Amino acid sequence: MLRGLRAILGWTEDRSGAIGFVAPILTHRVPRNAKWWYVFGSATLMFFSIQLVSGVLLATLYAPSAADAYQSLVYIDTQVPMGWMLRAIHGWSSNAMVIMVVVHMLQVFLHGAFKFPRELTWMVGVLLLFCTLALAFTGQIMRWDQDAYWGLGIGASIVDRVPVIGNQLRNIMLGGPYIGGATLSRFFALHVFVLPGLTIALVGLHIALILKNGVSEMPKPGEVVDPATYRRDYESRTHRTGVPFWPDAAQRDMIFCGLALIMVVGLAAFYGPFGPNGNPDPTVIDANPRPDSAFLWIFAALALLPAQVETFLLLAAPPVIVLGLLAVPLISNRGERAPTRRPVSVLVMLVICTALAALTWLGVTSPWSPVMDAWTSVPTPVRLVERLTPLQMQGALVMQNQQCRNCHALDGTGGQRGPDLGDVGSRLSWDQLVRQVQQGGGNMPAYGKTLSAAETVAVVAFLQACRTDGQPPSSIPGALQRSASPDLPPVASPVAAPAAAP
Repeated sequence: MLRGLRAILGWTEDRSGAIGFVAPILTHRVPRNAKWWYVFGSATLMFFSIQLVSGVLLATLYAPSAADAYQSLVYIDTQVPMGWMLRAIHGWSSNAMVIMVVVHMLQVFLHGAFKFPRELTWMVGVLLLFCTLALAFTGQIMRWDQDAYWGLGIGASIVDRVPVIGNQLRNIMLGGPYIGGATLSRFFALHVFVLPGLTIALVGLHIALILKNGVSEMPKPGEVVDPATYRRDYESRTHRTGVPFWPDAAQRDMIFCGLALIMVVGLAAFYGPFGPNGNPDPTVIDANPRPDSAFLWIFAALALLPAQVETFLLLAAPPVIVLGLLAVPLISNRGERAPTRRPVSVLVMLVICTALAALTWLGVTSPWSPVMDAWTSVPTPVRLVERLTPLQMQGALVMQNQQCRNCHALDGTGGQRGPDLGDVGSRLSWDQLVRQVQQGGGNMPAYGKTLSAAETVAVVAFLQACRTDGQPPSSIPGALQRSASPDLPPVASPVAAPAAAP
């Protein structure tokens, strides 16, 4: 049997040369100290392979048409045996791939591994990063739900702002002037054919560059990169002290990839697939769409952009970021690699990571978004209604029915778009509250024409009763407020109305 197997392998090798091609890749020498810091690239490749396999399987079941896409996903989740698990693994491995490629690039930047002779390796890695993000974005579009629809709408509105050719670019992106069947067909082609093919080509080029230029050593203070001597010294050290990638270095990659795979499968089994979240319907005005986790920081940044510079930053920031990342090895391709000798680079990385983390958290909480169902599903805290007068209770009802709770919280429950009103009675006087309710201010609309005088009195009476136990009402004199605001609408304070019953 062994002789027969050797004969088959020998016959195959003689005609294909497969072993002769793969063997140098597996046995190429790497620095001995290239240890756990170097496992993220292999994990990225593993998750991309999972994406390819699971994506091919899903493509056999998915209907890429605007009329059937949503229902085909429901069919996969509910009718196909383990279909939900297949979708879950595809979705969670997508997130894992984004995380791994970002961590891998941060490690390369921190260790200065982009310096000579690996400048082109870094640049190809940057392109792989954006291909990965593009795959994640187009994958969200494949769900063809509310999140996909509004995400496309935001993307189209940004493209439409490009001077002169914005309208044409939007039509190219959407396949016409509006989001429809042609839009899904284009993004399906991008997600299934164009982007995977481009990513495979870049992965092959990235691996080829790694084999040519070698894996960077762990940086040491005092060991500077000098293009005139680095390559000769590196090859000498690797030949003298290096180890073969297989099995020495590959063992750590396999252990880390195995643990990462177990985690992803566990998350997929526990949480299930992402979406779909409702049929795409532009008439649903209480939709609360949000992107996948990889794009929450962009979601937050777009929401917080000042209106006066919004268009400029939307159009200028993406090319600046891309060109900036590509230019990193051109700006600094020699010198120290050790993080302790590159404090500016470490500080830049910390600032970027902190900003991304903060924006992602804001994207999760999205305090600027109203809680659209708060007026029906978030009750008024019990402590604020326990000892109210009838007038104040009427104000609490008016406030709930007018959907004020969608933007304002009471003791932390409700929307965060406006300030929490749980203790507003200790901060604002009667006249100040009347002015704010009737005339608005900041992001709050004016309710002077929406509420009657009686309703305004009731709401303000309730708000003045909103105080932490033991806190006195606002001590700002009403007469002083009226003298500073002579145009204050004439809504009188009823006797004893603002105070809570003992």
